[in-house]
Amino acid sequence: MGRTREAGCVAAGVVIGAGACYCVYRLTWGRDKEIIWKEDDDEEQESRDISETGKGAKANAGARAGARLQGDSKAKAEVAVELKSGPNVKAEAHSKAESGGGLEAKAKALFSTLKEQASAKASKAAKLGTIFGTRALAPGLPCPGVRGGGCHPVRNGARAGSKASGKSKGRTRNKSTRTPAMLWPVRKGKFNFPYKIDDILGATDLQKVLNILERSNDPFIQEVALVTLGNNAAYSFNQNAIRELGGLPIIAKLIKTKDPIIREKAYNVLNNLSVNSENQGKIKAYISQVCDDTMICRLDSAVQMAGLRLLTNMTVTNHYQHLLSYSFPDFFALLFLGNYFTKIQIMKLIINFTENPAMTRELVSCKVPSELISLFNKEWDREILLNILTLFENINDNIKNEGLASSRKEFSRSSLFFLFKESGVCVKKIKALANHSDLVVKVKVLKVLTKL
Repeated sequence: MGRTREAGCVAAGVVIGAGACYCVYRLTWGRDKEIIWKEDDDEEQESRDISETGKGAKANAGARAGARLQGDSKAKAEVAVELKSGPNVKAEAHSKAESGGGLEAKAKALFSTLKEQASAKASKAAKLGTIFGTRALAPGLPCPGVRGGGCHPVRNGARAGSKASGKSKGRTRNKSTRTPAMLWPVRKGKFNFPYKIDDILGATDLQKVLNILERSNDPFIQEVALVTLGNNAAYSFNQNAIRELGGLPIIAKLIKTKDPIIREKAYNVLNNLSVNSENQGKIKAYISQVCDDTMICRLDSAVQMAGLRLLTNMTVTNHYQHLLSYSFPDFFALLFLGNYFTKIQIMKLIINFTENPAMTRELVSCKVPSELISLFNKEWDREILLNILTLFENINDNIKNEGLASSRKEFSRSSLFFLFKESGVCVKKIKALANHSDLVVKVKVLKVLTKL
């Protein structure tokens, strides 16, 4: 029993000593790290080596504690080796210890083996980071629709997991669990656009952009060029410059493309240019095509909204309204079918026609869906109600001024004239709005009622 008790005490002492040494090691971890790995110049590899050798330090601490508690060098070596994890490391440490002899040599052998394995893993991880490195778009290539230059960040795979991520304190993740960096799509044939999309350009630079737009068949380049031109067309001095450089036909040619994004950007450029009266004289040649495309494209789409804005700008004056009179039924059908924003835009367009008395007869004689009467309900917000009341007010004034009330037999029961003037439903709906909670709407209703 004496030998058994003695062996039990030795084992307990080994465990307690190993735990104490491990606590001391954790408290002095930062300083020990610098001494152990002072040969390693790479700071990133150093953090990985230390994270991998956490258990190696535990084993060394256990071995030293066993050395103080028992005199048998062979028993101490066995305890140190049994606390190690990994059969390969254990075998290598044992073979090196046999040649050197003594606890000091065995500890050095353990650290040497662990250092070699950590260096091998670090080199594999660095290689993996290089493989996963991402390719970036050209820095001068702007992002369409966004102010500023390049839109995609330049990412470097070689920097992944470097000191910016802090010092690792746990086991390094296996390379099979690493999430590869997200790759940005790279287009074939790199092209560095010479300007940012929000740059204010002179005539020479505008000519370069127009040349790029005319010669390129790449939708991405076309979009960037159109956004750049659209931003510059917002300034009056560039509106004249683009026209004088022959830019209007180049831009208008792109409204025939099948790409909806390119058509939308082309409409936006023409919309900004149409503020200039001289530009309107050039754009009128394309207004019928724009109107047809706006009516047949997808309902409530961005292309449709861009087309409606362009048509609204072109009908602010009375010069070109007659070019769109054939589309009056389509406008009212869109007013009924469209969403909130489409309704607002189409009402602004129709109001432009109602402010021209010469267009009254064609306007009130067109067929309209009877459901339009629902726009006079109080559930709609202020903007919808104010626009529909303005539309009714203008048409009612024009019917009186043009003397169309006496020729009511000319208009069918499905016409706008019958819906607004003869049915009496609109008047009842408007009277019901007299008690609306919005003061602005209430004032507008009272103004309309006084003219009936």
